[in-house]
Amino acid sequence: MEPFEGLIPGYANAKATRAYAEQHLAAGHAAEGHYSEFTRAKMRLSSLGVGTFGGAATPEVDARIGAIVTRALGAGINVIDTAAHYRYGRSLAAVGAGVRGALVEGVPREAMFLISKGGFLTLDGGPPTDMNDWFEREIVGPGLGSRDQLAKGAHLLTPEYIDYQIDLSRKRMGVETLDAFLVDQPEVHIAEIGKEMANRRLEPVFALLERAVRENRIRAYGISTYEGFRVETDAPLFQSLTSMQGLAERAAQEVTGDAHARHHFRLAMLPFNQVMLEGFTRFNTATGKGNIASALQAAHQLEVYMMASHTLLKGHLGRQSVDIVGERLAEYPNAARRALQFNRSTPGLGTSLVGISCTEHLDDLLAVAALPLLERQAYLGMYQKAE
Repeated sequence: MEPFEGLIPGYANAKATRAYAEQHLAAGHAAEGHYSEFTRAKMRLSSLGVGTFGGAATPEVDARIGAIVTRALGAGINVIDTAAHYRYGRSLAAVGAGVRGALVEGVPREAMFLISKGGFLTLDGGPPTDMNDWFEREIVGPGLGSRDQLAKGAHLLTPEYIDYQIDLSRKRMGVETLDAFLVDQPEVHIAEIGKEMANRRLEPVFALLERAVRENRIRAYGISTYEGFRVETDAPLFQSLTSMQGLAERAAQEVTGDAHARHHFRLAMLPFNQVMLEGFTRFNTATGKGNIASALQAAHQLEVYMMASHTLLKGHLGRQSVDIVGERLAEYPNAARRALQFNRSTPGLGTSLVGISCTEHLDDLLAVAALPLLERQAYLGMYQKAE
């Protein structure tokens, strides 16, 4: 893509995010513990973040998502997550509208942490009537990928396509720099070509992402998985944070020509909730530091900021809590708030994302942000009783 005119400059930094946290703590919008430390960068990111996956691909939902993002950013939630394929590319622009609304209300761009993701086909404007024709015209023709590089008919792991989705995200969100860009579910390629070949495809993508950091198009990168971090070590789809950092280290060295270059693989995402507990309970990651750890523990040791997706398990945990959580958090007015508080109180979990396309659901997010985290022993006690 050509350089874009009129993009909002700036990116999240330590000074602005810390001032943002102090402001919202003082205003009572957030309680102590609501803001997590983003690795060595010393930024403060909210324990809950707004996701933008759900909702129909309509102007009405676009407007609602924009309003939700503006309100959240103005009320102590500074992490906003989207992806190039969400709602056929429409969520990008909806987030952009929300960001501009927050800027008007005085929230600095440097206090916001904006994430996009790529890999899945955007299918701009909706599913094509002829997928083969669309793929040849939109993907093969511009040199973004080939049919034999496509997994599950929906996912491309090529530097060219990821590069395209980075710039699509920047342009539609209206920002010069994304705070983070994640490769979404690269493990879908493993089932078709095996782990070794999937990682071979991932390494040049990481090199592209390292170049994007140097070009100030993104500030950090990582991967978002569905099964990769949660399964047993010997499962075919297992992905190790340690090996991902190894790929990133080689990519950084290739891009810079410096054998001591630091990579920018700084964050990762996995599903975590009352039902999908493996990120906390399954010890499957050799950290390279002499121990085997859970994904969340390994992330802490490896200085990777871990985020949770599926906090409400596609809405199910917004209607019903697991028994022990319902019992121990009985004073909470609904299951959604119990689910949010459970997740954000998990040791090692930086931010839990919640897809919101209805303004009323943001009320639950903001209400929980204003509460202290659960005490560590109270949280761990729910696991002990379950055993």
